[in-house]
Amino acid sequence: MVRAHVKKNDVVIVISGANKGRTGKVLSLDGEKDRVVVEGVNIRKKAVRRSQSRPQGGIIEVEGTMHVSNVMLLEKHNARRAKRGAAPVVAQSADKADKEEKKD
Repeated sequence: MVRAHVKKNDVVIVISGANKGRTGKVLSLDGEKDRVVVEGVNIRKKAVRRSQSRPQGGIIEVEGTMHVSNVMLLEKHNARRAKRGAAPVVAQSADKADKEEKKD
């Protein structure tokens, strides 16, 4: 078990993988497997059975886990960019990021 460089409620940016460049808040950590769940990132579809809370059942979207090495604190990332002369990245909600991707 490696001690994570992020903790719950930190704002992070994904630095590698299919969701590279997306930002979000850390919702949970799994210390044994070194995995994190980031709000609005790594969305997966999940089939759910009928229940009292979901009488129709169906397919829902949930955030999947990703390895902690694939995320970096947004503050640290912006500090690195500033040192190199680039503009800082601004944290966005997942909805705004999706709308911008659809525009392009």
